Amino acid sequence: MGFKRTTRIQAEMSMSSMTDIVFLLLIFFLVTSTLVNPNALKLLLPKSTGQVAAKATVSVSIKDWGNDVYTYHINGDETPMELPSIEDGLVDLLQTEEDPTFSIYSDESVPIKEIVSIMNIAKRNHYNVILATQAV
Repeated sequence: MGFKRTTRIQAEMSMSSMTDIVFLLLIFFLVTSTLVNPNALKLLLPKSTGQVAAKATVSVSIKDWGNDVYTYHINGDETPMELPSIEDGLVDLLQTEEDPTFSIYSDESVPIKEIVSIMNIAKRNHYNVILATQAV
């Protein structure tokens, strides 16, 4: 017996669900991109064209307040730390790391002497250091 279908199968697809998914992905990436910046302090970084592939888990920020007053912050914490206590804080944070690396975020007006003092901490403890700059 030859039965004929009364309804036809349509080869169309609704795109509304696809636009919903794209919209949700857009919101997700916008929200997560704001969490990527580890530096909460406003610093004017020096400019550079080179990029480093290493990933630092800890950051040390040096802020210049003028009149030879500098504050040190670990992981963008708002409470300043003294230079001697920075080493203890870094050792606590990096002791479980397999390849301990931290980055230094510094105002471009901070003298190199202050940055080198942080680099000396890394040398004493055999840590890798990344000096953060702005991409040109």
